[in-house]
Amino acid sequence: MNLPIRFSPSKERLLANYQEGVDRIGAAAQRSSRNPSEIKMIGVTKYVDNTTARWLVEMGCHRLGESKPQSLWDKCAALADLSVDWHLIGHLQRNKAKRTIPLISTIHSLDSERLLDQIQKDTLDRQQPLQLLLEINVSKDSEKTGMLPAEAESLLAQLQTASDAFPWVSIVGLMGMGSVDGGQDQARKDFERLRHFRDRWQIQFGLELRELSMGMSDDFEIAIEQGATMVRIGSILFQ
Repeated sequence: MNLPIRFSPSKERLLANYQEGVDRIGAAAQRSSRNPSEIKMIGVTKYVDNTTARWLVEMGCHRLGESKPQSLWDKCAALADLSVDWHLIGHLQRNKAKRTIPLISTIHSLDSERLLDQIQKDTLDRQQPLQLLLEINVSKDSEKTGMLPAEAESLLAQLQTASDAFPWVSIVGLMGMGSVDGGQDQARKDFERLRHFRDRWQIQFGLELRELSMGMSDDFEIAIEQGATMVRIGSILFQ
């Protein structure tokens, strides 16, 4: 079942919002002495219809993210004539992996070894490795999905010793969310912790974890200041 439509901006409003989002990403990058080209906007289209998603791609946002596989299937079919780099940013149930994997380049929400095993089984026909980000529950919030840091470290250790067993997947980074409580100061601390995990694990396991997917509409500028390479933006584009 698709998610309910919550936003239906005019095309003119969407264009203004999109340009403002691009400008804010650029300004946050400059404040951090970073190149804006290092940061990828993932347009999160889960609460808009297919027409609005189409407009966003036509305006230049070619990376789209969906939380639910069913909604992703629907939008992929509706926008099949466009060049779209699809990202799954929400939880992937193992029984939906086989249908979802051929449609996407990146999963932001790898949260268990069992899911990794299923993904590996369903990627054998791919021509290019599927990019995976480990979802880390950096705030240890019981209401959030994702692996605890110790669980992620254990999984990375296993991958290091059995890298040949996963030829069609590539672990490219980490994903995380700021705490629900605590405001921007707490979000900054959460994003900083995620970056520190990434930096440590790159050295510890000899991996290139180049992507940090962190920051949404309410806190993406803070995430950029803390090193985000992907920001998942939805509501500010469509309100």
